[in-house]
Amino acid sequence: MSVLDRKLLRDLLRMWAQVLAIALVMACGVATIIIAVGGYRSLEQTRTAFYDRYRFATVFSGLTRAPLQLRERMASIAGISGIELRIVEPVLLDMPGMAEPATAIAVSIPDRSEPAVNRLYLRIGRLPESGRPGEVAVTERFATAHRMAPGSTFDAVLNGRKRTLTVTGIALTPEYIYALGPGDMVPDPRRFGVFFMPRTVLAGIFDMDGAFNDVAMRTQRSADIKAIEDAVDRILRPYGGTGTHGRTDQVSHAFLDNELIQLRAMATVIPPVFLFVSAFLVNMILSRLIVLEREQIGLMKAVGYGSGAIGWHYAKLTLVIALIGIAVGAGAGNWLGRGLTTLYARFFSFPFLIFQQSLDLYAIAAAISALAALLGAARAIWSVVTLPPAVAMQPPAPARYRSFLTGDRRLLSAFSQLTIMAFRHLLRWPLRSLLTALGTSLAVALLVTALFSFDSIAFMVDTVFFRAERQDATLSFGVEQSPRALQSVAAIRGVLRAEAFRATAVVLRHGHRERRLVISSVPQKADLARVLDLDLAPIDPPPAGLMLSERVASLLDLRIGDLAEVEQLEKAHKMVRVPVTSIVQSYVGLAVYMRTEALDRLVGGGPRVSGVRVAVDPARLGDLYGAIKQTPAIASIALQGISRQRFRETIGENITIMTSVYTALAVIIAFGVVYNSARIQLSERARELAGLRVLGFTRSEVSSVLLIELATIVALAQPLGWTLGYLFSWSVVRGFESDLFRIPFVVNRSTFALASLVVLAVATLSALVVRRRIDRLDLVRVLKTRD
Repeated sequence: MSVLDRKLLRDLLRMWAQVLAIALVMACGVATIIIAVGGYRSLEQTRTAFYDRYRFATVFSGLTRAPLQLRERMASIAGISGIELRIVEPVLLDMPGMAEPATAIAVSIPDRSEPAVNRLYLRIGRLPESGRPGEVAVTERFATAHRMAPGSTFDAVLNGRKRTLTVTGIALTPEYIYALGPGDMVPDPRRFGVFFMPRTVLAGIFDMDGAFNDVAMRTQRSADIKAIEDAVDRILRPYGGTGTHGRTDQVSHAFLDNELIQLRAMATVIPPVFLFVSAFLVNMILSRLIVLEREQIGLMKAVGYGSGAIGWHYAKLTLVIALIGIAVGAGAGNWLGRGLTTLYARFFSFPFLIFQQSLDLYAIAAAISALAALLGAARAIWSVVTLPPAVAMQPPAPARYRSFLTGDRRLLSAFSQLTIMAFRHLLRWPLRSLLTALGTSLAVALLVTALFSFDSIAFMVDTVFFRAERQDATLSFGVEQSPRALQSVAAIRGVLRAEAFRATAVVLRHGHRERRLVISSVPQKADLARVLDLDLAPIDPPPAGLMLSERVASLLDLRIGDLAEVEQLEKAHKMVRVPVTSIVQSYVGLAVYMRTEALDRLVGGGPRVSGVRVAVDPARLGDLYGAIKQTPAIASIALQGISRQRFRETIGENITIMTSVYTALAVIIAFGVVYNSARIQLSERARELAGLRVLGFTRSEVSSVLLIELATIVALAQPLGWTLGYLFSWSVVRGFESDLFRIPFVVNRSTFALASLVVLAVATLSALVVRRRIDRLDLVRVLKTRD
């Protein structure tokens, strides 16, 4: 081992605490890169492989009923490589050991062959046979929630008749990787599932012999999707086509895309914070080390060591610190990445999901981290290279201080001499003090970013479930009913109030912009499902015109008074122009409302009802469930109470995990910055502090000089951290915003206070560790004068 390498080893052992603090901060950046990029690759590659191997459709369309003879016309459209004409029907389930009804989607599969599109991955068992009418294959998460295995049975209301179905197999499908039930905001496999039956069996049950009501198509890679959608729409329009759409509007794919967007944001936003802090800390420690070793550097140059060799020595010190951080971060990133994959497996139904940890991922994380550390050390290393030996062997020129607060003697008398010493040192190095405060503020900002989620989600739950959607259950009919259905539902025992609604699928256009969505009716003086204005106050729907959610208005660039073009997908694609009368608030989906009478006039054909929202006596829930199971017209039920509880549990668990991770990261940043800053100040001012002890000041008084500096820096970091945390939180809200849901931007004052308390506690602990070193100063050794 060379002389410089032995010196390197001694320096590392002497500064092990500071080296570890910097390495831990750097490890956080490395781990975040590995988690985010590895998670993104895992999800994206698994999705791509599952889609390709099991031929996930590219284009989808629903309709009322059409003959199978249309297959040839659609298959001849340029760009289509596979087509599946299916029967898809919503059904109610009566599950063993479950009081409330469950909802499912029944999907047909070919009798004797694999589907051409959306093939099934059979986990266990076999596919149902057409000669055995009661056989079904069910999705895996639904089967797991109900402890099903081949041979299990359950009851389903199929076309108004209750039938007992037997499970033959448990399957996965690329179409329902993220299976979301009606009215739910997060998956609930206990209350929603998908099952598959042979085509002839399902056609016989729903009177669809020789017909279909759903089409899924796979296209060639170079195909013009828009042209294909238009061609399919023209073919299906006479048969009640509800509009063709691509993958981007398919619910399961949309949620997967949203998760990938969040992972990309995590990979680009969080790691730079840690890399900046670690670069700053490397610069702090290396700059001070070089100042302390000026004499040694001059001596090494005098005996023949070149500037390059000495500069490389300090670069190696930086790289060793980086390597420690990279090693710790790689291990933590791998462990946390596997945990993230386990979490994904609970939400997304893939045949397999393995955390991607390819060599290039670790190489990229290592290279970025090492580069950040070297950039932080560059200025200090350059000072070594340019330092002449004669100058280096001389003691550094003493710092020049300016008088502090000399303009006001009364103000000056308010501070003790020791306090003035502390403030004077901060002002002597303003840039370093500012950067130290900035580093500490980043810990506060990270905590605010993590903790604000509790505020936003609580506000969102209150708005969605208690201010707007206040019903206990939403009943949806398989086909539109007459208004008499409202009286029938209201007459069910246990129903306290009932409000009917109508929903119709449309394409809303304004200029070159368009969106496929649903217009829902709202009765006058609605009580259960209320529309909220931008201030979240309930408003009554106007006699005519559209009420657009803020998100829809923004996407289509619509304002109050503008005319929107409405294409009715369920009514022969009739086109009408309707004025926008209100902009309202909605955090879920792309909401568009009209007063009931106005929507009936728009659609035509007289008043109709798509479903009923009900408030229920909690003591009579059993009566409601029993009646629903016996009502053939009801195709699905959404239970607000269970949806709210499931949403809180799922989001609460995710937020708890995220908050724990962010808190750990913030603690590491705070400790790394405050501890290293205190150690640097101690090394710089050891002679000064020892001199005070010799002059008779107590240990507490001497320590106060250093602690006041730290307290000032930490105090200055709080408002800066609040500001950065507020901006980070706003960025998170904007990044999470999608057509599926939007998180309100709410940050309570208690969140800022809690973030500051955590950072103050960590800073206090760091300061006490350094205070212990001050108490143990060797006065004789420290006061020796350099030659």
